[in-house]
Amino acid sequence: MSLRRALHSSVAAICIAGVIAPAGVAATTPVQVAPRGPLDVHVAQAKDFSRIELHWAGGARTITKRDGQVLTLKFNRDANPDIARLRVDPPRWLKTAEARHSAGGLELVLTLADDAEAKVGTADGATYVNLFERPPPPEPEIAETAPPVGEPEPARPNPIPAGGVVQMDAKLVNGQVLLSFPWANPNGAAVFRRGDAIWVVFDAPADLDVSRAPRGLRQFSKVQSFKGADYSAVRIAAPKGTPFFASSVGAVWTVAIGPGAQSQSSQVRIVRDDVGGPAALKAVVSGTTRTVRVDDPVVGDALSVVTALGPSKGVPSRREYVQMAVLPSAQGLALESYVEDLSLSHDGDLVQIGRPAGLTLSPASAGVERAEAELGAPQPAGMPALIDYANWPKTGHGGFLARYNGLLNASMEEAAQGRDAPVAARMALARFLVGSELSFEAIGVLNDTARTHQELLEDPEFRGLRGIARVMARRYKEAQADFSAPILADDPSAALWRSYIAAQLAQWPEARSQFAAGAEAFNQFTPIWKARFARADAEAALALGDIDGADARIKLALMDRTEPLEELATRLIQAKVVEAQGHPDRALRIYAALTGAPVESISAPALLRATQIRMTSGKITPVQAADVFDGLRYRWRGDSTELETIRALGQLYLNQGRYREALEALRSAGQRLPDLPEALQLQSDLANAFRSLFLDGAADGLEPIQALALFFDFKELTPLGADGDLMVRRLVRRLVDVDLLDQAADLLKYQADNRLDGVPRAQVATDLAVIYLMDRRPEQALGAINASRTTILPIALNNERRLVEARALMNLGRLDAALEVIERDTSKEGSDLRAEVVWKKKDWAGAGILFEKSLGDRWKGPGPLASDEEGKLLRAGVAYSLAGEDIALTRLRERYQGFTEQARNPDALRVALSGVQDGRLSVADFGRITADNEAFAGWVSKMKVKFRDRPAPVGLRTAATPAPAKTAQAAAPAAKKG
Repeated sequence: MSLRRALHSSVAAICIAGVIAPAGVAATTPVQVAPRGPLDVHVAQAKDFSRIELHWAGGARTITKRDGQVLTLKFNRDANPDIARLRVDPPRWLKTAEARHSAGGLELVLTLADDAEAKVGTADGATYVNLFERPPPPEPEIAETAPPVGEPEPARPNPIPAGGVVQMDAKLVNGQVLLSFPWANPNGAAVFRRGDAIWVVFDAPADLDVSRAPRGLRQFSKVQSFKGADYSAVRIAAPKGTPFFASSVGAVWTVAIGPGAQSQSSQVRIVRDDVGGPAALKAVVSGTTRTVRVDDPVVGDALSVVTALGPSKGVPSRREYVQMAVLPSAQGLALESYVEDLSLSHDGDLVQIGRPAGLTLSPASAGVERAEAELGAPQPAGMPALIDYANWPKTGHGGFLARYNGLLNASMEEAAQGRDAPVAARMALARFLVGSELSFEAIGVLNDTARTHQELLEDPEFRGLRGIARVMARRYKEAQADFSAPILADDPSAALWRSYIAAQLAQWPEARSQFAAGAEAFNQFTPIWKARFARADAEAALALGDIDGADARIKLALMDRTEPLEELATRLIQAKVVEAQGHPDRALRIYAALTGAPVESISAPALLRATQIRMTSGKITPVQAADVFDGLRYRWRGDSTELETIRALGQLYLNQGRYREALEALRSAGQRLPDLPEALQLQSDLANAFRSLFLDGAADGLEPIQALALFFDFKELTPLGADGDLMVRRLVRRLVDVDLLDQAADLLKYQADNRLDGVPRAQVATDLAVIYLMDRRPEQALGAINASRTTILPIALNNERRLVEARALMNLGRLDAALEVIERDTSKEGSDLRAEVVWKKKDWAGAGILFEKSLGDRWKGPGPLASDEEGKLLRAGVAYSLAGEDIALTRLRERYQGFTEQARNPDALRVALSGVQDGRLSVADFGRITADNEAFAGWVSKMKVKFRDRPAPVGLRTAATPAPAKTAQAAAPAAKKG
């Protein structure tokens, strides 16, 4: 076979064997670009629109014409703009573009997509065209049909089943008896207690079959059913105090008897009816269906009952009035009347209770007066922020519930009077709750009162009570807001609370200054709170390095006799003081004793400190200490001890090289307790550990795939700015070196999609596209370039992106598009890539000229050819041979024949330069010359060198500049879009 026939038979696959192909984007020769023309075209793509900007040097007038979907922009100046982007890869809503020259002016013809609209304007000296989706036509307005007026509500479906019998079903679940009543349709019900019986009343006169009621249960002893003219009922004999609940699902009512996990009914409020006329009461019962009179066969009287649809709502406790009593209910209302003429009616959901001559209702303050008659209402303390433990929590002979209910009823009657009502009863209830240390209940009462009486926010006692309750609830930030109110600024009792709060929030200087300001009120507090205040100031002194001051405060805290747990808490701070004084052995003995405390809030920090001292003194190994810390972090949670334990465990794991366990331990705390300094220190430890692994090289000893897995599991810790990019780049370099291209691409893709914007994003996306090309994925490479376009890019980056895009188009077989993209690129890299594209187009004469031109005057220089130079020479010779350019081939042979013997593949070079008649090509030589893979491998090797040597992307923010990456665009030089 002749050389010409052999080359023609496989010319599409010809490449150079044993050498490295031209690098294209990889070469390190400085980039040279053509000078900027009179008109630059910038293109950008957003989610909802595309934008084309036309920047004239010196400006130009524009005339716009629209003919259907063809938009023509006519300028009074002529130019030859680069519209390759609009033609090769037009943005969304644009089909194509064409530049025409007529009458000394330029016409730019844009063909829009069928569903596109365009807006043309000028801004910042440039003409812009915004393309976007055409909005849908407005829907015709349809006149609304007025609803019929005066139509009565449709009657509810009959709830009575066919046959008129409702079969009760009974189940015992977790010690709770569930009685179910399935009706044909939803109906109203009332469930309430009277004495030793629980009543279930329905608003339909069905026969209730209770024959399936279980026997011998402690929850109830007997079940009876009754039927009236307009109701049916069940009476269940149940011991007093047995809880009961009601719920409905569809047409089935279920009554639960006995303690268990059941949702509570919403509360029905009974208030005075102030409309006028005789005194009466009213209540809103949602879904009211009927008011009925139910005969009680045991007592011999009749009850007035209000039934309602579900969900359940009722009155939680019995309420006594002069002429009646409201019975406790889980659903609906039930009244026990003491007079003959009590009336009960409803209008929709509004239930009205009265009598012709009016009800005898006591004034709103009667409840407080009754409590005062027995104990006296809790009175204000001597200072706004004092707790009167001697009087506020008193309950009297009736016990806690009687005292609580009395104060609660009085406060509810007071609240029912509206916004103009006094607040004495509610403040008395709040004092009782604070004195009983029911902090959340007290907060609820005070917040509810403040909603209707904003003037209380300027009352010092209100601020003091709510601040104390919030401290007891450990809501320190909210308590700090109360005690910081100007009305309490000069109060010494409030200063002590401010000191205590500041210590809990690790605001040590504030804690010390406020404790000194509150010294006047210190002795007016109870011993427990005196110990707590002094202990908090001791912690502040210790944190500020005042060891003598801390020791003095510990002695102050131990002066009064307190309960044992309070003394143990003080001893814990005392051990820290002893340790700070330089006596670790003595401190260890105290810590060891405290580890046996009956509460974890004392034993857990004691064990933490004891373990740290033992490890420091060499009594236990770091591995043993890590085991203790690992168990301790689950024993006690919710304060600084938890965070200190996690920090200690994380540092031990890092020192032992257990990087994953260290990061997992440090991250386990999350954002818990963000106000504590330990939380900030822990987050700093976590960030520093991640930085040392992937920026300082601590993870270099891991296998690349292990380092990648660790990085991805904790990728949210990647710092912003140049440090974060350098971290990613170091890892990508390691992955590329071992050909883990998929993983390297995933890493850069996450960086580009989630962490960067503007110029830095374009830089990283360019690297991502190169990796895709190395992995033979040109479509993804093109997608990475397209997804990161912007109208403002540095010139060097812009031209690099064009080269990458052109190579991707070449690999996709879009050779004309590739040539158009780099048409104006006069750099060495652009020329080399253009030669490759022409080679793939089988334009042998043009390819030979370009390859020979890229060699320049190399034939004049001494020394053997470099691998890329040898490759260009081989391709030039083959191209001239295929094109039949014997004169050019002869010139090439005369100039480079002396380099043949020193070549890496002298046989291939000799054959390429010999021409058709003289050359002989063996099967082995032909296989080497037509092998593309070796040339591609050479290009990949140069890409690896690029990733090792490439500097950080332009425009990246530094770690000290936390501004968003978008701001980097403003500092970057303007250039055409890449």
